[in-house]
Amino acid sequence: MKHLLLPAIVLVLFAGLAKAQSPGETIITRWPDDKKGAVSITFDDGSVNQFKQALPVLNRLNLKATFFIITGQIPGSRYAGKFIGRPVKTIIAETATVPTDKDNFYERASAAGYLGLIGPLDYHYKAGSLVDAGKLTEAYTVMDELYQKVRNNEFKPGVQHNTEYIDAHGTTWADIRRYAKQGHEFASHMVTHPRLAALDEANMLYEMQSSRLDILRELGARYTFSAEGPFGTENERVMQYLYKVYPALRNRMPEPWLKEISRGNRSNPGSTDKKYIQFQRGATTKTPMPMMKAWVDTTANKDNTWLVLTFHGVDGIGWEALTHQQLDEYFSYIKAKDKLWVATFGDATRYIRERQSASVKSFGNNGSITVSLSHPLNKAMYNLPLTLKTYVPAGWKKVKVSQGTKTSMVVPVAQQGGAARYVLYKAYANASPVRLRAM
Repeated sequence: MKHLLLPAIVLVLFAGLAKAQSPGETIITRWPDDKKGAVSITFDDGSVNQFKQALPVLNRLNLKATFFIITGQIPGSRYAGKFIGRPVKTIIAETATVPTDKDNFYERASAAGYLGLIGPLDYHYKAGSLVDAGKLTEAYTVMDELYQKVRNNEFKPGVQHNTEYIDAHGTTWADIRRYAKQGHEFASHMVTHPRLAALDEANMLYEMQSSRLDILRELGARYTFSAEGPFGTENERVMQYLYKVYPALRNRMPEPWLKEISRGNRSNPGSTDKKYIQFQRGATTKTPMPMMKAWVDTTANKDNTWLVLTFHGVDGIGWEALTHQQLDEYFSYIKAKDKLWVATFGDATRYIRERQSASVKSFGNNGSITVSLSHPLNKAMYNLPLTLKTYVPAGWKKVKVSQGTKTSMVVPVAQQGGAARYVLYKAYANASPVRLRAM
């Protein structure tokens, strides 16, 4: 056996540097286990057939998904939908003499679904879609039309819920806890699935924070990491509030090292100077299966792409419902791509952020290498192991890798196109150093 002839110096290698070649040098792989890309399967709304039909397919294939759930409709939740603000009768009376403008629009749009009438909620959604599109003047007109009809008694009394809220009925917190133990991520899709861009500050924060509090109470802090503002909103005002409540948003992730391709952007990943590409795609009933598979192929043929898939309804329940047979075919196709890492939205976010902020220090002598790994992120939220690639001397036939009480035996792999050899292994940051010893 040849001994490692490294001087006792520190080799600091950040995630973004080129692959090292010298024995003892270490890098953090772009993806776990040095995979070529990543896929996150996500579902919006929590409609019941996602769990009755799609989840068994995922479990059979051992694929973990993220479910963005509407918490207000789940039995036992402490926080249901409500309006926070002045009495609605006062607001209605005021609309008779004061037109809707930038100073009162958000209050009126927030109250629209809580007037005790069937129909006004539709105006909330229409106005919110206009705000998301940047058409504020048109949104003000929608509110004026609504409240004129309210004053004219054109709506029937009653309680109205949106379609997504209704379709989500049928799942309990006990069910969700059971699914979470199977490895799936559950994340916030707000209390009632509103148009966040149409809400004032108090009501927007209620939707965001109250959903988080129910998830925290029922599932624990780990499940308060991710969220999706309904309708994929990218409204900047909404984003500034959401960023303060949830660390990871599928809507937007404005990281300096990430190129985002949203669901509404029809372009494919191309060349970029960013370290990662988040490639979001949403499958509907009109999406051909070959196109869906092409998204996966594109991801597998690159090395920097994270495919984030969005699904809604399943087997007739929920928006743009696909059949469980279609999902079975598609998920099986993803599973067969062994070059891809399939992970929840939260875990993919964690790994990427940890890697981008982490550093490695490597010391080597006398037939062993010691590697320390650290990052400055909150350890309570960022606690995934990172995959390290450490180059070893040619004479090392088998390597014992130890961190704390965990030990594994690893056989070195030859670098493609070169004589260098390396080992791959997982390590936790901000923990005890990793020791590699030739066996």
